Amino acid sequence: MTSAVIIALAVLVAIFVIATIFEINIGILGFIGAFGVGTLVLQQSEKQILEHFPASIVLTIVGVTYFFAVARRNGTVEVIVARLLSWFGHRTALLPWAFFLTAAGLTSIGTFSPAAVALLAPAAMPAARRAGINPLVMGVLIINGAHAGGFSPLSVSGVLVGNLAVKQGLQFSALFLFAASFVANLVISMIVVLVDLLVRRRRVVEQVSTRTPATATTGGSSRAGSVATLEGPADSGNAHTDDAPAVAPRANRIQKFTLLVLAVMVVSVVALNAPIGFVALAAGALLGGFDLSNQRACIADISWSTVLLVAGMMTYIALLESEGIIGQLSNAALSVGSPALVALLLCAVMAITSAFASSTALLTALVPLAAPLLATGGVSSMGMISALSVSATVVDVSPFSTNGALIIASADTALRQKLYRQLLGYAALVVIFAPIALWAVLV
Repeated sequence: MTSAVIIALAVLVAIFVIATIFEINIGILGFIGAFGVGTLVLQQSEKQILEHFPASIVLTIVGVTYFFAVARRNGTVEVIVARLLSWFGHRTALLPWAFFLTAAGLTSIGTFSPAAVALLAPAAMPAARRAGINPLVMGVLIINGAHAGGFSPLSVSGVLVGNLAVKQGLQFSALFLFAASFVANLVISMIVVLVDLLVRRRRVVEQVSTRTPATATTGGSSRAGSVATLEGPADSGNAHTDDAPAVAPRANRIQKFTLLVLAVMVVSVVALNAPIGFVALAAGALLGGFDLSNQRACIADISWSTVLLVAGMMTYIALLESEGIIGQLSNAALSVGSPALVALLLCAVMAITSAFASSTALLTALVPLAAPLLATGGVSSMGMISALSVSATVVDVSPFSTNGALIIASADTALRQKLYRQLLGYAALVVIFAPIALWAVLV
């Protein structure tokens, strides 16, 4: 490798390290790196560097988050949440799955994962406590649900990965990526629920076996009561009636029109391949015209931090690609061993790093890095892209991530320290086993 390549890669590593240690948007560092390395090391002009600016992705993020901001401000999102929860909320055992599906529904229509978790966690965690549901299970299912819908054809992450793949000339299927993400998070959630059920039953058996005969006959032996004693308050068997709305609120005319516009937007993007950025902006502007007083707030609700993150990192990565640096790094990785082994290493690196750094930023770096590997034909393009994408997001249950922090903040004060340790241990297991499982199934 030349000194220019080494410097450029060292700056890339430094960007991730600095953004992980300090609370600074990694996109800012990406822009600084692009102009610093571009002008001083690669001898590119300002105009040449700005040619790498990802205008299409920026438009997509602005459009989708603007539309969602309008839908949230006019109450449509709340109606969707209440309607979904009303279908399941009257059965305590189904309550975590109601929040899983609600989170998946929100992210699949373009809501960012942290926004979906922030919307649901304040209601879900108290409901879990009152219903005797393990708060770890509720928190994990909310986050997994948000990730399950996070790579839909309408989501920013789905569009981002699709654009990266197409730009690299790779075969890409938006529906395959969406299905892989949904199924992976669904299976993980089912395992979590099953393990929790087995642990609860074991505790019940141990508790019953240690009771005296008199206590066993008078203390109540129902499964629901035993679980409530172990995991929640004694009246948890009926607590769900207080937390789940009996009747979902009726949508007003504006909210019904918003749902219609959303349906048209989905058809336009999925069936007609219309550019989602322009479609979402047009849809948001149409809806915003009914409430001009909220326009300033809707503009402020656009995820400008994500725009900055993606724009800065993609500009820097595109700069490295234009000089062949990413290709050289990929070829060096291929020399390590077989394409399948390199694919496993990339999935592991993605999962470990994403537990602390931005998943979106990592995707912008590693999808182009995997392109030469996929060009060899040794592994499935869509399988590899899906494995990398899911590996990057499925570990975002760590208490160091935004989603994990939101879950802890929404839990009862007395449970937060315990929940922190549980999430940390669970995240460690996911980081270890998820990349291996995803690689084995998809690659």
